[in-house]
Amino acid sequence: MTKLAGKVALVSGSGRGIGRSIALKLASEGAKVVVNDLDAEPGNAVAAEIRAAGGEAIAVNGSVTETGFADRFVGAAMETFGGLDIIVNNAGYTWDATIQKMTDEQFQAMLDVHLVAPFRILRAASEPIRILSKKDAEAGREVFRKVVNISSIAGLYGNAGQASYSSAKASLIGLTRTLCKEWGRYKVNVNCVAFGLIQTRLTQAIEAEQKTIDVEGRAIKVGVQPALLATMDRMIPLGRAGTPEEAADAVYLFCSPESNYVSGQVLVCGGGILM
Repeated sequence: MTKLAGKVALVSGSGRGIGRSIALKLASEGAKVVVNDLDAEPGNAVAAEIRAAGGEAIAVNGSVTETGFADRFVGAAMETFGGLDIIVNNAGYTWDATIQKMTDEQFQAMLDVHLVAPFRILRAASEPIRILSKKDAEAGREVFRKVVNISSIAGLYGNAGQASYSSAKASLIGLTRTLCKEWGRYKVNVNCVAFGLIQTRLTQAIEAEQKTIDVEGRAIKVGVQPALLATMDRMIPLGRAGTPEEAADAVYLFCSPESNYVSGQVLVCGGGILM
């Protein structure tokens, strides 16, 4: 039997990379998934991929930082699937600069996508979760729900050029541990996965010309210098960057029934790297 059969999962930023792998992993274990991406095409594609494999999924696309998005995201789960069991706050990107070159806009953008958006999604989910938990208790059922917030080793140890990103990811750990204490009474396990170097379009090697991605009209540079990637590979005890599928497996650990008595924890998924 699939371990997440009948569960309803929200996965933000799940049209590409790690988020896509998380959505597919949860669906493969039986979860009904609400997919999200900033851009409609990849978000819709992942939802279609899940349905083609025999699963259930819908896409609620758009920016997680948009006013009203959180209510729309949570509402879609309740209206379409009639429940809410798993929330994975994964959406995000990096916009780097050393502090003397970092603008207020850059700093705030990282806080908005990596901290404020998860806060809003969790706040929007609080009343449905309270009601569902009360119904479970009245029926004599002990049902555990899951929140997995995605942080980074930059949030644990800092990283040069990422004052904004590191600050947001560190704050997300604080939010995780607070919600663990507030939502324990509702039988919600709230945990965090901090990724090390994972192979995505954001961490690809920079070639002759650095690539950019479009984020709400902003051209954001992505990629890592090849020499730095080689250095990082040497620092990782397992000898290489992780794959999106391996990253998704770490998230799944906190979504599975085996984590029902684990809450408020940060799991580093980084191939053994210790900063």
